Amino acid sequence: MTPEPETIRDAVSRLKRERIISAATQMFYSNGLGNTTLEAVGEQLNVTKPFIYSHFKSKNDLLAEICSRGIRAWLDVLDRVVSSQGGPTHKLRTLAHELMLAVIENQAHIAIYTREEKHLSEDSREGINAMRRDFDRKFCALLDEGVAAGEFSVSDVQITSLAIGGILSWSYVWYRPEGRLSPEQTANTVADLVLALVQAKAA
Repeated sequence: MTPEPETIRDAVSRLKRERIISAATQMFYSNGLGNTTLEAVGEQLNVTKPFIYSHFKSKNDLLAEICSRGIRAWLDVLDRVVSSQGGPTHKLRTLAHELMLAVIENQAHIAIYTREEKHLSEDSREGINAMRRDFDRKFCALLDEGVAAGEFSVSDVQITSLAIGGILSWSYVWYRPEGRLSPEQTANTVADLVLALVQAKAA
């Protein structure tokens, strides 16, 4: 079924919500969750606290949205790449490249999740963990496909999956926008490392 087009009212509401998320992300990242109030976020946007509550039920609700953005971006990339044309090696290289770019784009969201996960509600934490499990399952399936096709030499798919995930997700710590390599160069380098890790044989 084709989704109905977004109304002007819905588009305006979405843009307002994104403004709140952007400001809160910047402040949570720079100052920490505990040192940032919703009043401060409102002041940053020149809006009232009720304006924020009209889009988010609580500070924890806002935190959950920010924390979920990194893994949601990864799942979107994974689903798109897995359903695309090409063999396992091509898909894995494309996936590693696009995931690295997603980390760069969502660097602050991932950092906030790592630092503030303990403050999430149980439901929010479980929702994010469910997305992570979904990602792990689909990623392992891609590695299994590569092994079955004779393109990857991997003795333990699950450990290899965790190792690759760690390489990519931990890059939020060391990547610097003003660094030696551009995002594209960084993504290409990391993608080459991932293929070397699985000893990819296909061109």
